[in-house]
Amino acid sequence: MKTRLGISVALLAASVFFLALVGGWIPTMLIAGYILLFETNDFLKFSAIKAMVVSIAFALLSVSIDLIPNGITLINNVFAIFDNSFSLTVVSRLVTLIHTVLMIVEKVLLLMLGIKALHMGTVSLGVLDNLISRHTIRG
Repeated sequence: MKTRLGISVALLAASVFFLALVGGWIPTMLIAGYILLFETNDFLKFSAIKAMVVSIAFALLSVSIDLIPNGITLINNVFAIFDNSFSLTVVSRLVTLIHTVLMIVEKVLLLMLGIKALHMGTVSLGVLDNLISRHTIRG
């Protein structure tokens, strides 16, 4: 099956995952927006939404983890009022480690999703797939 662009549905679905992997937010949103507005294939639309949801989920995880050092900085600022300091260097190292692991997991997941999409398949993501299905119409 071909898209309106003249390429296969599988190639366009894979490209949205690969763009999420290497291209950043703007190219991914542009291609996903195009797919949602102009393409009719349900697999393709589901793939575009899934690429965005995976990217957003990992961004939200990253932001949530960043709250830990922000909280420590807040406590340190309160201590600074009284000419003291507060720091937990082990927490900073742990946060850096968690960020690195999340980045690797996101890249591997998007790579697997892109490769599976080339064969009109997907990787089941449980909660995220249920979230997408619950909030979209899928035929």
